Amino acid sequence: MADLSTTYMGIKLKNPVILGASNLVMKPDTIREIVDSGIGAIVYKSLFEEQIQLESLQFDEELVEYENRNAEMTKLFPNLEHAGSKEHLYNVKKLKNSVDVPVIASLNALYEPTWIEYAKELEATGVDGLEINLYAVPGYFEVTGSSVEDKQVQIVKAVKSAVKIPVSVKLSLFYTNPLNFIKKVDEAGADAYVLFNRFFQPEINTETEEYHYPWELSSPKDHMMALRFAGLLFGNLDGSICVSRGIYTADDVIKMILAGADVVQIVSTIYKNQPAVVTDILTGLNDWMDKKGYKSLDEFRGKLSRRNMKDPFTYQRAQYVDILMKSEEIFKKFPMI
Repeated sequence: MADLSTTYMGIKLKNPVILGASNLVMKPDTIREIVDSGIGAIVYKSLFEEQIQLESLQFDEELVEYENRNAEMTKLFPNLEHAGSKEHLYNVKKLKNSVDVPVIASLNALYEPTWIEYAKELEATGVDGLEINLYAVPGYFEVTGSSVEDKQVQIVKAVKSAVKIPVSVKLSLFYTNPLNFIKKVDEAGADAYVLFNRFFQPEINTETEEYHYPWELSSPKDHMMALRFAGLLFGNLDGSICVSRGIYTADDVIKMILAGADVVQIVSTIYKNQPAVVTDILTGLNDWMDKKGYKSLDEFRGKLSRRNMKDPFTYQRAQYVDILMKSEEIFKKFPMI
């Protein structure tokens, strides 16, 4: 039987399959099934600074809603303070104490002081690591790409200096040169990189002529861009490489490791196929390794990365041209065209 163990940002894992940040952690019975199915680690759902601020504002508004309704009613409620992040921290600690696999906290803040504050609070829960989500939606024309990148690199440095646990960075693809930016973050001391964040984009309902935000799971092909970048990054970073989005099967996991990933994160496949899919993925990975004669993940990790590929065009623009030159293959696949 193959050895599926690996190391992710310095944390020993029994296998490379991690539950990504999601609301699945809010269901104790589901989490128990996921753990029993063999998951290697769990990322707790993100702590969003905006959510805490909004809840605090709503709390304050509700407290003063009935104040000063008449001359004698100057104050109806005593002074109370919103609990802020305390409930989230309590739930993170509760999960950490209830499972026997590593737990990684997730954080999405706005300002450097609050990044540091919440990072320290999450570390105090006893989690094994911290995943920070770097996400910027430029809303002003005068904001330059370099200023956004400089700010985010500074956030990574600040968080790393504030905590002792390993820190991973979950990234979007929206950089002029993601490779250059990831290298900067690597030099800033990050311990791992999650490729890539999935964002909920606004959609328009043409009947009501209003925006809405549809809830949609990742599709099985959403991993293809991350696959490419895992292959480009392998062997060029100090930190670990994690691929997220669209990982559904053992075959997907094998592809990512061949490209250069250390681990993968899954969420959508559990929603669609139930927690038992974790066992299916691990069994499929083990069977493939046995068939190929691989005893450990390191024996084939990065085998198809740019660093180890003999074909110089696989990761270059010429690859695109080569595909176009073979365009007749589409007629074989779709004969009705």
